[in-house]
Amino acid sequence: MWWAKVRETTEHEINVDLKPFSLVQVNYDNNKADSDNFKYWEQDDADNTLLELRAGVAAQRQGPEVFDKFFINLLRARHEDRIDLTDADAINAVAEASGVDMGQFAEDLADPEVLKEIGESHTEAVEVHGAFGVPLYVFPNGNSAFVKMFIPSAEESGSIYDNLVEMVSDHKHVGEVKRPSPPWPYEGVRS
Repeated sequence: MWWAKVRETTEHEINVDLKPFSLVQVNYDNNKADSDNFKYWEQDDADNTLLELRAGVAAQRQGPEVFDKFFINLLRARHEDRIDLTDADAINAVAEASGVDMGQFAEDLADPEVLKEIGESHTEAVEVHGAFGVPLYVFPNGNSAFVKMFIPSAEESGSIYDNLVEMVSDHKHVGEVKRPSPPWPYEGVRS
C-alpha cells in the first residue's frame, strides 16, 4: 500500500520483484524443538494453507500489470476487509476484480510447479538472505532488511521511501531499528 502511495505522489519508478515467502512455514519451524523437515509446499495444500501464495504466483504468470493490480487488491482485501486468505471464493473474487484471466488462474493454481516455486523461493529467502518475516527487502548490492511499516501520509510517503532505501540499501551497519509498541505510531508520545 505504501509503494502505491510513493508511485502516486512521486516520480519514483518502484520495481519490486515480489517472491513468495511462507509465514506459516516460519511459524511452524519456530515452534518445533526438532526439525522434522515438514514443508507446507510438499503437501497437496488441500486445506489452502498456501492459497494466497499460490494465487500470487498464478497472477504473476499473467504479467506485471495484472499482478500489480492483484497484489494491491489482495492487500486491501486482507488488511481492510479482513478476508481469510485460505478462502478460495474470496481469493477468486479478488482475482476477478483485478482483471485476472480466471481460466488461466485456475489452471496455474492447480499446477504442482507453483508449490515447488514457493518452496524454492522461501528456502532461498531463509538460507541466503536470513528472512524471518515480510516484507524483506533485498537490494541489488545484496543488503537486505525487514521493515515493519504503517502506511504514511501521501505527503510523507516519498521522503520516507528515499530515506529508508538509502539507510537499508547503502548502510549495512544498521542492525535494527524498533519503536516500542503498542501503540505506534502514536502522535501523543512525548520525548
